[in-house]
Amino acid sequence: MDVPGAIAADRPTVMVTNDDGIDAPGLRSLVRVLVSSGRYNVQVCAPDSEKSAVSHSITWQHPLAARRVDIEGATAFAVAGTPADSASLGISKALFPSVADLVISGINMGSNCGYHIVYSGTVAGAREAFFHGVPSISLSYDWVFGGIRSEQDFTLAAEACLPIIGSILSEIKKSSYPRDCFLNIDLPTDVANHKGYKLTKQGRSIIQMGWRQVTSDMHGGKMLSTMTMDMDSLVSTEADVSSTSQEHLLFKREVRGAQVDDDATDHRFLKEGFITVTPLGALSPANVECEAFFKDWLPNVA
Repeated sequence: MDVPGAIAADRPTVMVTNDDGIDAPGLRSLVRVLVSSGRYNVQVCAPDSEKSAVSHSITWQHPLAARRVDIEGATAFAVAGTPADSASLGISKALFPSVADLVISGINMGSNCGYHIVYSGTVAGAREAFFHGVPSISLSYDWVFGGIRSEQDFTLAAEACLPIIGSILSEIKKSSYPRDCFLNIDLPTDVANHKGYKLTKQGRSIIQMGWRQVTSDMHGGKMLSTMTMDMDSLVSTEADVSSTSQEHLLFKREVRGAQVDDDATDHRFLKEGFITVTPLGALSPANVECEAFFKDWLPNVA
């Protein structure tokens, strides 16, 4: 008889992290699907609260608290840190006795395409594992907050990822999986009717942000991981000018528009209904034109 959370020597180990927090529906759905498959030992090491859009920030100058969390079928810890902290601690052998065969960061509530990959804590969780030589993927779902979608769709998103997770672990077992990149995977809104996997490259799409002054931290909307605004959370009460001291000005981000990348890149194919699979690395080389300019420019600098 299987004991929940017990380690089976014949099964690969998968560690799950995220940036929406350990109680997020995306992570919980992914863990349930992994556990229910009966194919994997499942570890969870994720932030104890929502940490969206923190990019690859890490905790440096003080200790991190980690507490055991009860998630059926998994060994789970909540960490008072960032996604990168959680991934690093989870594969360090300081928390778990062994290093996972694969780290999965997600499933994020919102897509992570184009320039948003730089902001993403979800992608950072996978990137941190990659830094340490552990194969990793980040999973994000183009979930529409407040729309016709339901949290049950995260289960469908997790199930849609099972074939690629299984295939990656098979390649890892054969020592044929590439170690010089990690994968960023985005699932379309209508995941139940997706068009299959599509190999893509990172584009330049981005939500254009601005700032507006507010008089209380209760004013302004909740920003989702996808960098889109939850308009339903806007507070309609009138500003209380007396609540803000004259010494401090308060500002909130707001969506001003979007730069849409129409090239054959991640954002376009995601919107067309594909599950996009984008290999990423840690290096950020400039394009050829920039390199050519600076090659001629630098020798002439006094």
